[in-house]
Amino acid sequence: MAEGHDSYGRIARYYDAVLEPLNAPLRKTAVAFHPPEPGMGVLDVGCGTGAHLDAYVASGAVCTGIDMSPAMLAVARERLGTTATLDIGDATNLPYADGSFDLTFSAMFLHELEPGVRTTILDEMLRVTDPTGRILVIDYRVGPMRWQGRGWRVVSTVAERIAGARHYRNWRRYLAAGGIPAIVPAGGIIEREKIVAGGNLAMWLIERI
Repeated sequence: MAEGHDSYGRIARYYDAVLEPLNAPLRKTAVAFHPPEPGMGVLDVGCGTGAHLDAYVASGAVCTGIDMSPAMLAVARERLGTTATLDIGDATNLPYADGSFDLTFSAMFLHELEPGVRTTILDEMLRVTDPTGRILVIDYRVGPMRWQGRGWRVVSTVAERIAGARHYRNWRRYLAAGGIPAIVPAGGIIEREKIVAGGNLAMWLIERI
């Protein structure tokens, strides 16, 4: 994002109205995939409107979100109030100490970024996660799909094109490179994978090694 420009400024107010019917079931599955516990420290990298983080707040977790979009964070603050700490900042240089969180997650965020930025962010997510904690990433999957997944991939292709030329280009490069498994940092290993949306998406739980 260019300094002083918020690429989500015009759509933040409408973001959930458009995407929530698709994201809500995904979020429910993610919480069940790695259930939060009361008191655990949770960080949402690229938290957007705070909808995903809200599920962890409800569990009693101590929640933090970070995003570069002031407009998206404004919606998140309306949603979460004082139940979560919300910071504006750059995910390539997270303003948190090593090992600060029990769970660090990112949902449908990394695919839109430049290749080098993706790897830097995953390194940072690993750094701020406790050695006994986990990293949870939800994003597009590379691999065979059922018919439902192929249908969702068509819908996703349209959505990624609408998001802009740069966004679409980065998404295509993300898929061509092999997705999340291809960029897991050297200090981490995929513990579990859950395929969702007919194979269009997946969830990866990464542990530190």
